[in-house]
Amino acid sequence: MHMADALVAPAVAGTMFACSAAAAVYSVKQVKLDIDTKKVPVMGVMGAFVFAAQMINFTIPGTGSSGHLCGGMMLSALLGPWGGFLTMIGVLLIQGLLFADGGLLALGCNIWNMAFYGCFLGALLIWKPMMKGGMSKVKIAAASILGCVLTLQLGAFSVCLETYVSGITELPFGIFVGTMQPIHLAIGFVEGLITAAVLVFVYEARPELLFGSTEKEQEEGRFSFRHTLAVLAAAAVLTGGLLSLAASSNPDGLEWSIEKVAGGAELEADGGIYEAAGSIQETTSLLPDYGLKGSESALGTSVSGIAGAAAVVALCAGLCHIFKLFRKCSEQE
Repeated sequence: MHMADALVAPAVAGTMFACSAAAAVYSVKQVKLDIDTKKVPVMGVMGAFVFAAQMINFTIPGTGSSGHLCGGMMLSALLGPWGGFLTMIGVLLIQGLLFADGGLLALGCNIWNMAFYGCFLGALLIWKPMMKGGMSKVKIAAASILGCVLTLQLGAFSVCLETYVSGITELPFGIFVGTMQPIHLAIGFVEGLITAAVLVFVYEARPELLFGSTEKEQEEGRFSFRHTLAVLAAAAVLTGGLLSLAASSNPDGLEWSIEKVAGGAELEADGGIYEAAGSIQETTSLLPDYGLKGSESALGTSVSGIAGAAAVVALCAGLCHIFKLFRKCSEQE
């Protein structure tokens, strides 16, 4: 559901940048207040996992469309809404800069649509209330599916609203909404199942890593913290380096909806700001469209998956250093 620059007017893009930036500043303040020693490495590992998982587009049967994990709900269930939101920003930055996935002008929109709803609303309005009184596999599965479905519906509606306010006449609001919502309902359900599987594993392996876990639950883990983290890291490498090769070639829900409404997935926008954003992205995208430049080799997909996951880890580590979270962790120890 990564929006391209052509879908948003500069004024809308600027507004959404401001909204996303405000949420990011607030998240930094909250993370610095509430950081748990063990959450810092989890940010990098789970950010890498979400990046890799987003590369796998799964087919939506009978539609000709595909979908992929957003990851906001998953990250917030592990890191809390603030840590999850900052980690999602890292994922989206790497995707936009290194792989030209989503426009740079539309980055504020993509952060809001794909990260804000899943991390803030998903964690605070769905996950936290449902985990009151203790966690269980059934509760985790129900919260994952409900959270992913509802927050992805909000994200899809925001895409329609942002394009409507931007004056994208090729996408009439009512028809676009009527196309976007049903397909993203199916995508959200599949994402919910994937999210549930990952979170149930963490619940069995190391429940203390889940947002809102109780002291009793924190004593029931089957694996050590390092073992759990190693499994998640290995899953990220396997997903990005190997499983990404099996991704569906069908257009994702947004591209599919645009094709249905406008008759083609490519929309063009004229103006200096669009050209400037495109020029920057062309320079920074070392592996455009998750492949080697000038080559359609499957090797490019595997390299992109592993390199992108590593870049997310590096970015998260750099941000933690900038915000002095490592120092805070040392003080806690």
